[in-house]
Amino acid sequence: MISDSGADESTVAGDDVNPELNPPADARDEQSAHPQRRVRSFVRRQGRLTEGQNRALETLWDDYGLTLENGLLDYAALFGNANPVILEIGFGNGASLLQMAQNAPDKNYIGVEVHRPGVGKLINDADRAGVHNLKVFCDDAIDVLARCISDSSLDGVQLFFPDPWHKKKHNKRRIVKPDFAQQIRTKLKIGGYFHMATDWEHYAEQMLEVLSAAPGFANRAGAGIYSPRPDYRPITKFEQRGERLGHGVWDLVFDRIE
Repeated sequence: MISDSGADESTVAGDDVNPELNPPADARDEQSAHPQRRVRSFVRRQGRLTEGQNRALETLWDDYGLTLENGLLDYAALFGNANPVILEIGFGNGASLLQMAQNAPDKNYIGVEVHRPGVGKLINDADRAGVHNLKVFCDDAIDVLARCISDSSLDGVQLFFPDPWHKKKHNKRRIVKPDFAQQIRTKLKIGGYFHMATDWEHYAEQMLEVLSAAPGFANRAGAGIYSPRPDYRPITKFEQRGERLGHGVWDLVFDRIE
C-alpha cells in the first residue's frame, strides 16, 4: 500500500508496496525552510509513467478522475446512487482499493493519491475489470478533505500503511496527529469509522495514543486495544512478505460517536 499518498514507479508494477519507508536522506523540514508552508506527510516523487498508465490518465480520467476544482462532491450525482461512501488516503498502486471496490459493489469508493503512476495504474485496472464504484483524486488528501468532502458525509475513511517517517527528526511529518484526527472526524457521519493500519509498531502506538485522546471517537476494539484485521481489508503481498520475516501489522478502527 502506500505511504500517506505515496507510490512511485517501483511500486506500480506489482505489490502494494510502501515506497517511502526510507525517505531520501536529504529530505528537509519544509516548515523551517518555508515558514508559511505546512509540513507535508509525503515526498512527491512522480516516477516514470508507463505507456499504459499515461494512456489511462489521458483517456479514462473523465470516467474516474476528480480534481480540487470540482469543489464539494455530490455523491449521488457522482455515483448515481445513495450507497455508503468510503474514502481511502494513499492507495499506492491501487491493487487493494480495487479489490475492495470489486468485493463491495454496494459501496462507493474515493481514492486519494499524489503519485500519478499509481493513479494511472488503478484507473487502467479498474476499467479493465469493469469497476465503476470508484473515483480518484491525484491531489494532497488534506486539500481534498478541506475543499471537496462535506462535513458528516463519509461512512468510512481508510489510511493503510502511511509513511512512518521512522527517523525521530522526521516524526513530525507523520500524517496522524491530533488536528488530522479532528479533520477526519468532521467528515465522518456519526457511526462512521476511521480505519488505520501500519507495520511500524512505534507509529501504531502513536496512532492509538492520538485517536484515543481525540474527542468524538471510540475505539471499536476497546480502550488501548488494537483491532483484528477486518475481512474487507485485503492482505497485500507486501504484508505477506513482512509477516514471513516476522514483522507485525497493527490495525486500528475508531468510530465517530459525536
